[in-house]
Amino acid sequence: MTEDSGYVDYRILLELPERYKPADVIRTYKKKMKKLVIEISQREVSQEQRDQYLLRMAQLNVAFHIFRNRQRGEIYLRERDEVIRLEEEWHAVAAEPKKSDILRRQYDQSLRNFLAKYMEDMVLEAGRDSDCIEHSGWDAAHERHAGRILRQNRQQLYHKIHERLPYYEITSPAIDWTERSFFVDNLLERTGV
Repeated sequence: MTEDSGYVDYRILLELPERYKPADVIRTYKKKMKKLVIEISQREVSQEQRDQYLLRMAQLNVAFHIFRNRQRGEIYLRERDEVIRLEEEWHAVAAEPKKSDILRRQYDQSLRNFLAKYMEDMVLEAGRDSDCIEHSGWDAAHERHAGRILRQNRQQLYHKIHERLPYYEITSPAIDWTERSFFVDNLLERTGV
């Protein structure tokens, strides 16, 4: 899966190496957050830009919150890999209706849980973390405003992911026009039209 697959990789967001150290997490988080706060303060922003900044700030906070704790980071990566694996399995059996339906249900539940946990719940939890508050200036007003933005972002990711899934593939119908015209001719003869 690519970085743009809809499954946000917070490790890439923080530009962490495969084998990162807690010091790498803290250093890159502080650097990126400082840059973002300066960028926000130096310009007048529209409502849409403010929402994007708030989303970026929330994503940096949750990335820091997740990877600062090695165990939490490993759980996140494992759950992300599991959702990606389920999607790939579903694609592999898309032509087999029974298997496909079972995997679709399993994948959809896993995807919903992943997005709710890491794109909304964990983001709000990170916003209450004292280190995140100290470096980002996140407060209760940010959290109130972020709730709507996070739900909207989660829904956009959900739809983006679903657009590429097997049940979104539309195949051209296989119509035998000769057989169809024969059927219509017979039907018209019987009805006397």
